[in-house]
Amino acid sequence: MSVLNLHLVTTDSSSRRATEVPMSSLLDTPNTPNPNNHEHASGCLGCLDRRQMLKQAGLVTAGVAAAGVLTACGGGGSTGAGTRSETPGGGSGALAKVSDVPEGGALSVRDAEGNELLLTQASGTIVALSAVCTHQGCTVTGDGGELVCPCHGSVFDLSGANVSGPASKPLPRVDVHVVDGEVLPGKA
Repeated sequence: MSVLNLHLVTTDSSSRRATEVPMSSLLDTPNTPNPNNHEHASGCLGCLDRRQMLKQAGLVTAGVAAAGVLTACGGGGSTGAGTRSETPGGGSGALAKVSDVPEGGALSVRDAEGNELLLTQASGTIVALSAVCTHQGCTVTGDGGELVCPCHGSVFDLSGANVSGPASKPLPRVDVHVVDGEVLPGKA
């Protein structure tokens, strides 16, 4: 039968020196009623009492939860070639400048309500489409001359019509118009 010897290495914060403590000495030493009494185990530095431990565990849990909320609210979806996640057009209410929308491609934008849209341009005509896939609601992105859903592979042409994949309905059109080289929401 083999014996496993475990050692705990601690660091003294004042001298920055590592100390090796046999685990057996920590297990054989009885607990003391005062957690601030550091004589209960050799090499024990800065023990936490139950309240301090729960407080730190709560802070860690809150940090993880906050990171999860930020990730969930982050908008999702990756932006592919020819897409942009921020709204271009500089705060004038414009969704984008016509020159930002690639000919034969798509530009991803958000309207004032935060809805994700795809602006496409074919033969000089700007079309706005919902970027929400009609199959299961994933965010469709521009991929060259096509619009592709990364979740289940639905493909749409630049007018929003189905080309392939599980989506059975086209992408809905959104009313836009062009004034002075800017794409604006709504009808003219």
